[in-house]
Amino acid sequence: MRYKRLGLVLGPVLFLLVRHYFNPQGLSDEGRDILAATLWIAVWWVFEVIPIAVTALLPIILFPLMNTISLGDTTASYGHQYVFLYMGGFMLAMAIEKWNLHKRIALHIIRAIGTNMYSIVLGFMVATAFLSMWISNTATTVMVLPMAISIVKQLNDNPNTPVDENAMFSKLLMLAIAYAASIGGIATLIGTPPNLIFAGFVQKTYGWDVGFWDWMKFGLPVSSILLVLAWLYLTRVAFPLKNAVFPGGRQEIEQLLKELGPLQKEEKRVLLVFVLTALCWISRSFLLQKFVPQIDDTIIAIISAVLLFLVPANASGRPLILWREAVRIPWGIILLFGGGMAIAKGFQDTGLASFLGEQMMFFGGLPLLLLLLLIIASVNFLTEVTSNLATTAMLLPVLAPLALTLEIDPLMLLVACTTAASCAFMLPVATPPNAVVFGSGYLRIPDMVRAGFFMNVISIFLLSMCIYWLMPLLMGKL
Repeated sequence: MRYKRLGLVLGPVLFLLVRHYFNPQGLSDEGRDILAATLWIAVWWVFEVIPIAVTALLPIILFPLMNTISLGDTTASYGHQYVFLYMGGFMLAMAIEKWNLHKRIALHIIRAIGTNMYSIVLGFMVATAFLSMWISNTATTVMVLPMAISIVKQLNDNPNTPVDENAMFSKLLMLAIAYAASIGGIATLIGTPPNLIFAGFVQKTYGWDVGFWDWMKFGLPVSSILLVLAWLYLTRVAFPLKNAVFPGGRQEIEQLLKELGPLQKEEKRVLLVFVLTALCWISRSFLLQKFVPQIDDTIIAIISAVLLFLVPANASGRPLILWREAVRIPWGIILLFGGGMAIAKGFQDTGLASFLGEQMMFFGGLPLLLLLLLIIASVNFLTEVTSNLATTAMLLPVLAPLALTLEIDPLMLLVACTTAASCAFMLPVATPPNAVVFGSGYLRIPDMVRAGFFMNVISIFLLSMCIYWLMPLLMGKL
């Protein structure tokens, strides 16, 4: 609580000091005011003085009162098109969870991959990563965790496995699920909030619409490589097992599937909507727009959401999702997204972005690969103690003018920041998946820090290499 009190005072104090005493040459009064307000917001985000979604509402108060950005323009950022893309994606996820389709998908993936200890870990990672491409990382982890605990208990109850092997496997599986949830979110535009913050920022700043496939053709390969590296690291380096045989593992998976019963009508119909939506997102840029030029990913998401209220789940006539179920989507993330967009608009409209870019000329002498390493490492470790969405919202408006000043493709720095924000593996507070698995009771903080530090390092180097060499080939340039 003491650090929250510190942040409560520090935010407004910095705001007043910058607004009244910071007058550098080349910065407009409006730009200075936006900088002051952003520092206040950033401090409250970092110290979590109030819920971060509530802090994201401060631009609606501060920007119009300072006479920098009008109330209408500020609030318009909270209704950005990607807010509705995310809303539609969340409603689809709610329907998938409602009818337990996600459990069936996960269990079939795990059964298909294999049931010795290493294969079970890989199966859980692939299933978790796949689900987190479409469903929130938190919901995915909460859903997969009970299945993982039942597998761990199955091993613990077997007299043929030593106690230390049981303890190591439980830690291994818990961390594997947390890592896979974060890594899977990198793969798609709706997989994790920072990806949509990036897409919204690029659209607002450069007028380029980042389509679902535009992101996925880079995000999916990077996510897949990082998932395999995480599996190899966890199973061969962090928690190597002497005996990978899992007595009773297949029977436990079969039992969980048996409890679900046969595929129900409700699941089939949700699955049909889900598959059609995913296919439309993926094929939109190179197929659908040939027939319907105006269609985009947001329209597809809202069509999908509306269908969920129209398609009957079964003979009773009940739709696949009810409004009282749909409204449980995480509105806090949507508000946070709007706050980030409002800050980005303030940076652009007042010239603050250009000013900050000019102040960063000292980065000009650095090789691009080293600059990427520095940005990714900084964001990676900063996200260990701050919200990844808040971190992305704060840094993207700063990195864009830096790229312009250094005459390099802005996409490289922006993607570096965005992907790094999803790769914090050390602390329970770093990401919701980390917090969920820590709450299982099988992990201690030293376990997470020791394994997570090296996983952070692996992700830093992999992301740097992929963005430097792979991204220009797959995503192009601005």
